[in-house]
Amino acid sequence: MAIGPARMPLMEHLGELRMRLVRIVVVLIVGCCIFYLAAGTVGQFLLLPIAEFLPQGDNGTVDLQFINALDPFTVKFKIAFWMSVVATSPIILWQVLAFFLPALKPSERKWFIPTFAAAVALFIIGTVFCYLIILHPAFQWLTSQVAGLGTVLPNAANYIDVIIKFEIGFGIAFEIPIVIFYLVIFQIVPYKKLRSSWRFVYVGLMVFSAMVTPDANPITMLLMFAALLGLYELSLLIARIVLAKRIKKQQEEGTYLGDDDEDEGDKALEKGGFPKKDAKG
Repeated sequence: MAIGPARMPLMEHLGELRMRLVRIVVVLIVGCCIFYLAAGTVGQFLLLPIAEFLPQGDNGTVDLQFINALDPFTVKFKIAFWMSVVATSPIILWQVLAFFLPALKPSERKWFIPTFAAAVALFIIGTVFCYLIILHPAFQWLTSQVAGLGTVLPNAANYIDVIIKFEIGFGIAFEIPIVIFYLVIFQIVPYKKLRSSWRFVYVGLMVFSAMVTPDANPITMLLMFAALLGLYELSLLIARIVLAKRIKKQQEEGTYLGDDDEDEGDKALEKGGFPKKDAKG
């Protein structure tokens, strides 16, 4: 897919924006049509991790209830739309990133393909992690809360809606490492600042986990927090490696760092690189 030139008149920028939005809408519509026809199979697949907590039909499939007349269409359309979003996420992300690419400097454009690949991979990993690890314990805890109060009557619209929120929430949450990485690499937030403020960051990740998960389940929040914590530390490790390579390159090009000047080294790592030698030095 083509990427526009760096400099274009305003109307051409608007025209490219419209073109990319049209492409996104078209792939979503095509995806919706395909997944709508297969909504029954897809719905059973989404419910598979929690099937033991749901009533079973004569053929062994999950048998949920539809309360309102419009619910069957609404549920099938919701499944089709969100599955289309997940399936076409590589195309959507490519169109979004490609629109902003011309505004980047040549030295920044080298990060385009890695960013695109990482964003797609992390989103998919987040949804798979939710499907395999989160859904079963989450619904196990939620359904257990009914003890002594009544009986759960699984409503199709409600259950599908909660599962989709889980999946999309985890997919988006797993994009955090990319944000952290670029905050450090582009020197928006110094590495040392993030490293020394780990207590505040951990609390922030816990709060974020509580906000993203669609239920008040402590098990879900802790599992998401553990995943985000691991991804956060991994992103800092990768950022540190990249910074170390940048510093080494600056040294080879004539940057200055005194052999026993540790403060200068700390400042260099904090800023993402070393200062250039003075002309007189």
